[in-house]
Parts: sequence; C-alpha cells; structure tokens
Amino acid sequence: MASSENQENVKGYSKSAWSWGKGYFEKIVNVVICVAKDAKKLGEEDPRRIVHSFKVGLAITLVSLFYYFDFLYEGFGVAAMWAVMTVVVVFEFSVGATLGKGVNRGIATLLGGALGVAAHRLASLTGENAESIMLGLSVFCISALATFLRFFPKLKARYDYGLLIFILTFSLISVSGYRDDEVIEMAHKRLSTVMIGGSATALICIFICPIWAGEDLHNLTATNIEKLAIFLEGFGQEYFETRDDKHKMNKASLDGYVSVLNVKGTEEMLVNSAKWEPRHGRFRYRHPWGQYLKVGRSIRECAYRMDALNGYLNSEMQTPLEIRTKVKEPCTKMSSECSCALRELAKELKTMTRAMSADPHIRKAKTAAKNLKSSLQTSLWPDTDLLDIIPAATVASLIVEIVSCTIKIADSVHELACLSKFKNPDAAISNEKGQGKVAVASDIQESHSVNVIVE
Repeated sequence: MASSENQENVKGYSKSAWSWGKGYFEKIVNVVICVAKDAKKLGEEDPRRIVHSFKVGLAITLVSLFYYFDFLYEGFGVAAMWAVMTVVVVFEFSVGATLGKGVNRGIATLLGGALGVAAHRLASLTGENAESIMLGLSVFCISALATFLRFFPKLKARYDYGLLIFILTFSLISVSGYRDDEVIEMAHKRLSTVMIGGSATALICIFICPIWAGEDLHNLTATNIEKLAIFLEGFGQEYFETRDDKHKMNKASLDGYVSVLNVKGTEEMLVNSAKWEPRHGRFRYRHPWGQYLKVGRSIRECAYRMDALNGYLNSEMQTPLEIRTKVKEPCTKMSSECSCALRELAKELKTMTRAMSADPHIRKAKTAAKNLKSSLQTSLWPDTDLLDIIPAATVASLIVEIVSCTIKIADSVHELACLSKFKNPDAAISNEKGQGKVAVASDIQESHSVNVIVE
C-alpha cells in the first residue's frame, strides 16, 4: 500500500516537473519569436541599420588585427586595444556623427596628451617632494576648467565629447607619469592607436554605403511638411462632413502630424552632425544647415494649431451641422489651398528647385481668410445660441492662423532655397533665349514671391 502511494507521488512529481519544464520551454520559444519579429521589423523600417551593423563589425575586425599579429602588436603592445575602443565609441549611424566624434577624439587626445606631458615635466622640475602636489593642482585646475566649459551651449552641442576625452587623456597621462617615466612614449602610443582606430572608422563609414545626416535632415523636413498637408486635406472633409466613400481619409493619416511635434531633438542632432560632413550629393560645402531649424520651428508652430483643430474634430460635443455649414466654404477653401501649398513646398524641398508654385495657393488662402473675416463681422448667426457659435468660430480662427503659419513656412523654405542656391526649373528653357533674360526673369520671380509673402 505504501509502495503504491510512493509510486503515485513520484508520478505526480514527474508530471508537475514535465509541465513546468514544458511551460518554461514555451516561454523561451515565445521570447525568441518576439525578438525575431522585432528584429525583422527594425530591419524592414530602415534596412540601413543592418548595413551599419555589418560596417561596425568590419571596422572592429580590421583594427583587431593589431592585436592578433605579432609584428603589429610589437609596435603598440597593449595600447593597441585603444584602437578597438576608439572604433566602438566613435562609430555612429551617420557620417557626420562619426566624423564629429572622431575629430573630437583625435584633437582632444592630442591636446590632452601634450598638456599631460607638459604638466609632468613642469612638476618634475619642482623636486620629488612637491611633484605630487603640482600634479594634483594641475589635474584639479585643468579638469575643473574643462568641465565648466562643457556647460556652454555652443561648446556642448559640438565639442562636449571632445572635452570629456580631453579630461580623460590629460588625467591618465599626467597621473600615470608620476609612476612611469616613459610618459612621452605612453602619450605617443595612445595618440597613434586613437588615430588608427579613428581613420579606419572614417574610411569605412564614408566609402561603404555612407549614411548622410544632412540628407536625412533634408528628407525629414520635407516629410514633416507633407504630414501637415495630409491633415489639412482631410480635416475639411471630416469636420464639415463633405467626404464620400472614394475620398474617405484614413484616421492614421490624419494623426500623422503628431510625430512632427516631437522632432525638435532629432532635428538639432541631425544639424550638429551634418555640419561635420564634407560636400556630398546635392549638398555643398558650408550648406546652411541652421536654416532647417528655422523651417522646423515654423512647421511645429503650424502643427500645434492642427493639434488644437484635431481636438474639435474628436470632441464629443459637436457643433450642429447647420452652424458649421455657414463657415464651410471659406474654411474648406483655406484648408485645401494651404494643403496644396504645403505639398508644393515639400516638392520643392525634395527636388531642390525654386519653382515658387506654392505662392498662388497661398494667395487664394489669404483671400478666403479675408472673406471669412468680413463675413464674421456681419450678422452671420442671428438668433443662434452663443455656446453653439463659439466652437465653429474657434475652428475658423485656427484655420486662419494656419494660413499665417503656412506663409511662415513658405517664407523659411524660400529663404533656404535662396541660401542653398536651389536650381530654377525654368532655367534650361530660358537659357535658350539668352543668359540675360534668365537673370531678369529670375529677379522678377524672386521679387514677386517676396511681395506675396509680405502681404
């Protein structure tokens, strides 16, 4: 009887252990499947991530040869590992970010090493007893000064990493020199290995499937303008209920403007990286990258107005349709014309041309805004509850503000086109009639566009 009970207990324990092991194995399988799906999604969203991963692996492998081969290792010794570390910390996704970090690290290592050697030499002249005190004072003063410089906004934006490496290199060289007399050789090996790692990183990053931060910034700006155009195109149909089955807008496309509100940090990062990049593609040396920040500010200003409009679109308390109908024509005219203008501006950015095709749409939107203002001053809503009027009037006012924001976006894009020297699409046709006529036509067109914006 007791043996049968023992057997049943063993079987029970075996079943529970099997069920536990099976459940644990299924959890591991599910985790692996989820990770594989996430990896596939990341690769599909931007295949350049896969290419970047291979490039980093290639750079580290090449630099590691200094550690694998004896004839290379004899020249640098353990210091060869600094080359590998340089690749790991310097290699970024874009060319500009990589060059920025590489230049910062190279110059900071040079200056930090030179200053560390100088501090060691000066401290050694004071005698053995005072040497440690002088080294401590020099480390304190230089480190404190360099750390304070990191708080300056302009220095922090472009040289923060360099200042950090400067502090590290100076401290290592000066402090290590107190116990090791071969301080110059130490600084030389450190600088050489950093230069080797940085050079290998820069060459692989530039010449093997380069990823340009400037091009990403340019495309991001054009895409953000398109997102605003898509919202305005669908807002009139949704709010005034003029849509049909053929032109029904997707809700996700209407919410695309939301991503524009949170790109300020990305734009600033791309601008700082793009300033380090050499001339490439359609972008000249000293391209006005800072102007993209001005365009971005105008885009976000417009997107905030759209966010307020979207609140009325999704509000549970909707204005009666008969009240909305009274402002439907000018509001839909303004939203559609601003949408067309923004699409043309995005097209000009993508093609880098000065077509000025957005100006006619802006003029029509301004005319519709003037008509709306004049109609609001008349008795448009007699015998109507004020609480029903306010939402419709607020929506109309927001659309008028969007017209002003569209003008600002056009102004900043035209300024960018002028500074970047975008090509004129009509230049080839006009060139056949003479270079003089081309210049005159271009001047007339520029002055006409300025008048449109200033009105």
